[in-house]
Amino acid sequence: MIPVISFIGWHNSGKTTLAGRVVTLLKERGYRVAVIKATKETGIAFDTPNTDTARHRQAGADTVLLVAPDQMAMTCVPPKRPLPLLEMACRYCFDVDIVIGEGFKGAEGVPKIEVRREADQPLLCRQVGGVVALATDLDFPDDPGLALFRLDQGPEIAQFIVDYFQLEQARSS
Repeated sequence: MIPVISFIGWHNSGKTTLAGRVVTLLKERGYRVAVIKATKETGIAFDTPNTDTARHRQAGADTVLLVAPDQMAMTCVPPKRPLPLLEMACRYCFDVDIVIGEGFKGAEGVPKIEVRREADQPLLCRQVGGVVALATDLDFPDDPGLALFRLDQGPEIAQFIVDYFQLEQARSS
């Protein structure tokens, strides 16, 4: 099973920034990394009208894969039911060392890193299961019982992930 960890947090908490930094650091260490991002937004432009991929989608193709020198992108008809993060990781991200999720607060069986900027929002680690670390610059009167990081500790968070999943051992075996 491919290791999967997700960065969770309230809107504008810095999830994308921190997850992106960690992805860069893991890539610099030679890991193959996939990212699966959840969003509630709709209408995000992916295909543009009158392109070959848009024409294939209009023709009814269930899946369209575009391979270019700078990217590979896939669109497909969404399943009848939302897929759990772990199932998406296994189905679409099979040739990587780790999958980084962004969002997926309710994902079962997935360790999560909570990213937090605002003191007035409730801690997600007290509302959802699987939170293993907290990244914040805020002080807390009580210990949340998690690994704690500052928002600028990308290298330490990347190392935490490597250690958590024992990626170095997996690579050498």
